[in-house]
This record gives sequence, structure tokens and C-alpha cells, in this order.
Amino acid sequence: MYEQDFLDSLLIEKKLSINTYDSYTNDINKYINYLKNKHIKSANKITSKDIEQYLKYLNFNNLSDRTIVHNLTVIKEYHKFLIKNNFVKCDVSENILGPKLSKYLPNILTVNDVDKLLDINLESDFDYRNKAMLELLYATGLRVSELINLNMNSINFEYETVRCIGKGNKERIIPIGDVAIKYLKIYLNDHRNNMLKGYNCDKLFLNNHGKQMTRQGFFKIIKKIAYDKNIKKDISPHTLRHSFATHMLYYGADLRSIQEFLGHSDISTTEIYTHISLNQVRDDYNKFHPRS
Repeated sequence: MYEQDFLDSLLIEKKLSINTYDSYTNDINKYINYLKNKHIKSANKITSKDIEQYLKYLNFNNLSDRTIVHNLTVIKEYHKFLIKNNFVKCDVSENILGPKLSKYLPNILTVNDVDKLLDINLESDFDYRNKAMLELLYATGLRVSELINLNMNSINFEYETVRCIGKGNKERIIPIGDVAIKYLKIYLNDHRNNMLKGYNCDKLFLNNHGKQMTRQGFFKIIKKIAYDKNIKKDISPHTLRHSFATHMLYYGADLRSIQEFLGHSDISTTEIYTHISLNQVRDDYNKFHPRS
């Protein structure tokens, strides 16, 4: 069925991140296994009806519309690959439509919530690391994967910028505010070396074992800090990315600039923050206008 050839092409041609590649692998393997269970063992034997039946199967198993849409995206990429390489003569996925998605407004923090989250009692090396990570995350809107993969040379203190590698292996350079720069310097000058524990790790942020911080590790850290600060909202590292973008827009930043900061290839992805900002404006109107 050429699924491994398809996956190999993703790594070589599209240069997907490891997380995206794993997600595509999981989705295409589920699709191929479903077809094989239906005794369809050749790509030439797949029909549009088979794909529609598979989407119904996913829906029957209570997968969300967003997950089903992602699966369909992977399936369409797979069938485009089959056409491109002359493995089949027609694209049977071309006219398949997935479920319509409602506008998803991500969870964000208020400015006061952010201030509470970042107000960390600084005593240990780990406290200073956490402070530097959170300040940098809110200052730049980095994805958590981009944050934990920063190297020692990723920060330019002279120009106060961070260089990161985002989705599609695309590099971008983002300015950093004075507060984040201050705590990055303190962490690097006074605390990071204490955390190495004999390892030679060039990653900027280290875990308790002197190795690279993991996504899961940082997720637990931010959840605990939010719990200790009595912040009731469901919070993750991505919440600070959403909050960064929303607060920037609310206080007057240009949407195109925010698109560049976040590394979105399509501005329509960034436009979701317009809806959040308008909701905030409406709340302010209802709260402060005498005839609201």
C-alpha cells in the first residue's frame, strides 16, 4: 500500500517535525489497517466510498470532528502521494469532505493571571529556571517544543532576540523584552551550571537530571505553579502562547507582526486571536459603558 514510502517522503520533502511525523504515522497506519481488515490490500482497490466509510467509522468511535478532519488531511496527502508517484491513476480522496469545524477559541489568561503565574518565589536553581522559561514563553509566544529545543547560542543578548526552529524546519528570530532578558541572564550566569550534574548538554533549559527539559516535564511544572497560585483555568504551556498573541493584539500590535512572531504560515490561523480580542472589547464595553 506504499504507506512507508509515503511516510519517508514526508521526512525528506516536507521536513516535518518529529511530533507531526509521529501524528501522521499514527493516522496513516490506522487508515491502512482499517482497509486491510476490509480485505483491501492494494492502493488501486481503494474507492471514495471506502474513505467515507472510514470517516463514519471514526465518528462512530467518538473521535472529535477536529481529529477526524486531521485524519482526512493525512489521507488526502497519502492519495496525492500515490498519484504523484504513478502508483494509482486517480485521486479517490479529492472530493471527500470532512465535518465542518466551529470556530475554536483557545483558552487564554488575563494579564492579572499572567502576573500571578510569573510571580515565582525565587529560592532554588529550579525556581530561577522556571522563572526564565515562563518569562521567555510569554515574551515571545514560542511553542513549547521550540522552547525546550533552544540551545545555548539561541539567545542573542546584544540584540535581545531568540532564534528558534519552528514547524517545517523554518527558522525565525523574535525580539525579547527586558524582563525576560534579565531572568535569562540570572539563570545562565548563576544557576544553570549547578544543574548540569556532570553532563555536557548544550540545551538552554535543563531538567532535574541535568539533561534537556521535556515537554511533559515542563507541562507538569506549569500546572503545579498554576495550582499553587490558585489559577482555576485549565492551563498548559500553549496557554501562554495564546495569551501572548491575544494581549499583543488587544494592546495594538499588527496582525501581520503577530503572525511573524508565532510562525504561522497562513494569516487565517492568526485571525483566531481577532475573535478573542473582540470578545474582550465587548466585555469592556458591557462593563464600562453607562448605557450598555
